[in-house]
Amino acid sequence: MSSSRAAASSAAKEENPELARFRAEWLAELQSRRAAAALNDGKIVHPQASTKLQKALNVYRRAVELEQQSELDEALLLYRQAFRMDDNVDRAYRREEMLKSILREQQAIQATKPAEEVEDLAASFQSSVTIKPKSGQSGPIMLSGTLAKLVQGFMETELNFKPENENEPVLLNMLPEELLVVILGNLDPTSIERFAAVSKKARVLTLDPGIWRKLVRRTYQPPQIPDYESIVPVIEGFLWNFRRFYIEHPRLRLDGVYIATCHYVRPGLSENSWVNTSHLITYHRYLRFYPNGQVLSLLANEEHPPQQIIPILKPTLRMNGLFFGQWKLIGTTVHITNLIDASGRFALPVSGITGPNPPPEPYSSSASLPNGEKAKYTFLMTLNLRSRPLGRWNRMDIQAYESLNIDTGDINPIMLKHERPFWFSKVRSYAH
Repeated sequence: MSSSRAAASSAAKEENPELARFRAEWLAELQSRRAAAALNDGKIVHPQASTKLQKALNVYRRAVELEQQSELDEALLLYRQAFRMDDNVDRAYRREEMLKSILREQQAIQATKPAEEVEDLAASFQSSVTIKPKSGQSGPIMLSGTLAKLVQGFMETELNFKPENENEPVLLNMLPEELLVVILGNLDPTSIERFAAVSKKARVLTLDPGIWRKLVRRTYQPPQIPDYESIVPVIEGFLWNFRRFYIEHPRLRLDGVYIATCHYVRPGLSENSWVNTSHLITYHRYLRFYPNGQVLSLLANEEHPPQQIIPILKPTLRMNGLFFGQWKLIGTTVHITNLIDASGRFALPVSGITGPNPPPEPYSSSASLPNGEKAKYTFLMTLNLRSRPLGRWNRMDIQAYESLNIDTGDINPIMLKHERPFWFSKVRSYAH
């Protein structure tokens, strides 16, 4: 019994260098995200706002501060003064606070943990990432189920790349397996699995945990996961099989666009009373997600087919039906918030974020608008992420669609008709 324990402990020690590399890579990723997210305080710019309204807002803000300090008499005098200057100062103040909250959420998505939190996370991660072998076995269990039995059968014979023509050499056999694993680590999951279908040896090489560990570390970052601490027990539940975790754990795919193709029939006019004319109307909804937590939502009619929209669906686009917002994934539920009309008709909030990774074009100034009109509503979407029928996490169903009044804060559900699920379509240019 003691000899088996000694063997298990020695096997665990042999794995420590790999686990140490995994922890070091994850810590380096956390620190790099923290260094790249130097954020300043956000500010709200109101295009062509009147000087009188700005003065009223300043008085109203001071009144709010005094009320919070329990100086009610002075606050009441300032409230009266602000309303004498502008009758709608309270609505303008609520609107400004709502826009500031939108910017704060945008900045919170891009912000990372402080240095001391990163160090604490690294320490807890180091104590948590310990391979626990099953009784009677030593070392980590990287495969399970049918695939484990299949690979076990492969190991009974010598594995080599076989040529299609026996008279021709196979140059891949000249490369060491370590170099092949490094090369595979630079490919995307689709290319890795296609290579695995070539031969038995190719399948065994693609099961190297280092390949899939890198993909997991690169993919599962907020807002794909609630926080970094939550990922360790989930991986442990998969017995540290990083490939199985990557395939089965929910994730939004960022290398393409989710498209919903919707139809409805509209009655038409006919010169002949004996003939009924009907028109089949087609429109598309697009959702493109970015790693920093931003999302582009577009509703386009049949005059703009997907072949025309997909290449230009970027933060610099301005057209009717375009909205910008933020997203986060909790389990299999996708929450999209702060969807603001970005068609160019309304002024947008301006962020004071600077640094190496500022937010893209959506949060730019709209002071050039002739009327300075502001959007009255933002929108919220809740979707369910699924895997159907081939591929992973390639379908989303709309669960709720709501409007938020920026002035009053009221939330009202919107009933959508003729809606269809979103299906994922990979776009090669989006992956770069």
